[in-house]
Amino acid sequence: MAAPRTPETSVFTRIINGDIPGRFVWADDVCVAFATIEPQTPGHVLVVPRIVFDSYVDANDATVAHLSVIAKRIAAAQVRVFDALRPGIVVLGLDVPHLHIHVLPLHEAADIAPSAARAADDAQLDEAMTRLRQGLREDGWGQFVPVRMDSPALA
Repeated sequence: MAAPRTPETSVFTRIINGDIPGRFVWADDVCVAFATIEPQTPGHVLVVPRIVFDSYVDANDATVAHLSVIAKRIAAAQVRVFDALRPGIVVLGLDVPHLHIHVLPLHEAADIAPSAARAADDAQLDEAMTRLRQGLREDGWGQFVPVRMDSPALA
């Protein structure tokens, strides 16, 4: 297993640290989840460990297991909130050298194709993340929904 990278090497660490704006729906000691700026469907988020691992196979088993559980919780809320047929969970990671899991509500098979990604405007991202944050609260995970959407801080 490769050693974690230094935090300065990841754009995601810059988002977590507030150097780059983010729209957060989840935060705990191990990971955060925030909106991707090129969603394939409304509600598409990335689950990202706070520690920088280059890829899925570089992370320790405990981190991978935790990310999986959080992805499942978020996916359950997405399916309900966005009236999706199924959740989509993808570990791709070719664009950013920091492990991340794409979690998105799927309405049809084409939603999971990389070509489905499209830039969303601020209003669309805000609306989708507001809905997902509320859905997570309704599912009983409110203690992990950051107080403000633009920060991973829980208090």
